[in-house]
Amino acid sequence: MTQEASRPADAAGTFELGGDLPVNRLGYGAMQLTGPGVWGAPKDPEEAVRVLRRAVELGVNFIDTADSYGPFVSEQLIHKALHPYPAGLVIATKGGLSRSGPDDWRPLGRPEYLRQQTELSLRHLGVERIDLYQLHRIDPKVPLGDQLGELRLLQQEGKIRHIGISEVTVSQIQEARTIVDIVSMQNLYNLANRDAEDVLDYAEQENLGFIPWFPMATGELARPGGPLDTLAKTYGASPSQLALAWLLRRSPVALPIPGTSSVSHVEENTRAAQITLSDAEFQALSQAV
Repeated sequence: MTQEASRPADAAGTFELGGDLPVNRLGYGAMQLTGPGVWGAPKDPEEAVRVLRRAVELGVNFIDTADSYGPFVSEQLIHKALHPYPAGLVIATKGGLSRSGPDDWRPLGRPEYLRQQTELSLRHLGVERIDLYQLHRIDPKVPLGDQLGELRLLQQEGKIRHIGISEVTVSQIQEARTIVDIVSMQNLYNLANRDAEDVLDYAEQENLGFIPWFPMATGELARPGGPLDTLAKTYGASPSQLALAWLLRRSPVALPIPGTSSVSHVEENTRAAQITLSDAEFQALSQAV
């Protein structure tokens, strides 16, 4: 088996977060490694461990998680599966959402809370510094300068390498960048939902990483006989694989992080990096929505 076949994520190409932290552009999102409602332990913790190890074997070296996934279940599984971490593996986590039960998410950006959560993430991941720490949501009740100012202090203390933000507008990114260096943003974005198009365009203009979450959504495009279904049959691929290939083709700063709790699905998702859409195919899918 060739390296290309055994490490399909390599085919996605690389992006340097902050100009000094290279990652393969097709990563892995670890939200689904938890129980229902992103709460508690998964039904099969050993399968979760296998998924993480298989993703890394396939060339994935960018894993995105958050303290709120579980809470902390996802981070602890990453530690169990992969620590001591192989050279070059970048683990990004997030803080700023509190949890009180399944499917309950509440912004909490008080500086003391963000510091507490960062310290807990360091402990659960088993690292001295988090490569990419992202403000999971901007808390409207707390001045942005207080939220990002605390992350800047943690960065100065050597506990955070780079800072990112999540679910933001262009104007919020611009404001954030007056407070601290921002290297990435993470917004809902996929082939079927492009409400964050302007955020992606801004990220590309500024050479900032854009991490689209929920990247495999296809909507009506995957209906039988639809454009995604037809093209998928041409490639012998799944509609989800083509949705990922479209994201990789859409912008050189796009870093999709498909998530799954199944080894077979992580293998399928990662092979999407080996699909190169032609200009005509990319335009046809882009215009189909």
